[in-house]
Amino acid sequence: MAHGKTSYVCLPCRASYKQPHPGHHDHGRVCPRCAGALMHVGSAFAAPKRRDTAAWRTLSVLLHAGVRFHKSCCGGPGYRPRTLGEVRERMAYARAIGEPFAQALVRRDLP
Repeated sequence: MAHGKTSYVCLPCRASYKQPHPGHHDHGRVCPRCAGALMHVGSAFAAPKRRDTAAWRTLSVLLHAGVRFHKSCCGGPGYRPRTLGEVRERMAYARAIGEPFAQALVRRDLP
């Protein structure tokens, strides 16, 4: 039986690749375009178009905050902000109340 695949991204190239899940002895994946390190983002990831720089900038903020796109029990990864405006709004909220950025970024509604 074949193993499932998961998504990896290269932020500088704005490229996404499906590869087998990481194993115990995986030492990192390399981008075939630039030979830089690939970042594991999860199996429920849908990459934005390469020319959509705002979406890739938003994705970069999410990934650097530790947010990933793994499937949950109900099918999808849950809410993720799609615009820089939503990211700014959630980060301002996190600073105001002292909540970790990763937690504020996946919050669907702000109080």
